[in-house]
Amino acid sequence: MPLHGAAAQGMSPERHEPARSTHGSTSLHEAVAEAQVKLQQTFTNLQFEDFGPAPVKGPIYQAMAGGKIVYYAPQSEHMLFATVYDRNGINLTALAQEQGAMRRQKAIDPAKALAIGPVDAPTIIEFTDPDCPYCQALDRFWSAKAAEGKPVRRLIFFVSGIHPTAAAKAEHILCSPDREEAFNAAYSGQTAPVLRQCAAGHDKVAEDAELVAKVGISGTPTLIADGKLISGFQQAELEAFLDRHAKPASAKATSDAPR
Repeated sequence: MPLHGAAAQGMSPERHEPARSTHGSTSLHEAVAEAQVKLQQTFTNLQFEDFGPAPVKGPIYQAMAGGKIVYYAPQSEHMLFATVYDRNGINLTALAQEQGAMRRQKAIDPAKALAIGPVDAPTIIEFTDPDCPYCQALDRFWSAKAAEGKPVRRLIFFVSGIHPTAAAKAEHILCSPDREEAFNAAYSGQTAPVLRQCAAGHDKVAEDAELVAKVGISGTPTLIADGKLISGFQQAELEAFLDRHAKPASAKATSDAPR
């Protein structure tokens, strides 16, 4: 293989080493040229420059980390954060992430979530932390969209292992008579003088923590929308989600008409 010729250049010199090194260099050059031609023939809509061997060696494996697909080459000890396309332009990395999200979603019981928003609105699963600034920004985003007539049904699960007071605030929300009101107050930055406590709320926070570990959530906010996992407050992706579920103007007019 071409890599053997390149590796041979670093070995101890032997009687015929120069000849093998030259041959290996030629073979590597030919392999690079052949690969470059094949690349251009396969992906004809792109132009490539600075083509050459990559530092990655050996087989490459994929894994999920923080909701994202990563690739690992153990032989050269490289980790790749990349997007893999096949010759037809299909994003194989995105497909793998969606399959991972679907597997995670099967472990989630929607009936156990804190549900916020209209029952008939598009549903999104949300892993959130009351002390997370991006979660608070996401909450403001949802409120603004609801004011525009684009509400969502949020199925909330609390992540309590990142910030020190997150568990206590989550328990306070779950123990409040009006949990949605308490949620809105907490995410707008208000801190109750006394945080409520109750056995049911304490147990629910613990159950959510177990689910977070099982599903592999490592950051907040993390959402699942239409079977797709979204890590962080990705406004463009959420706007697209809302657009996909937007009611036609005629349907909205009918639903808003007085009865």
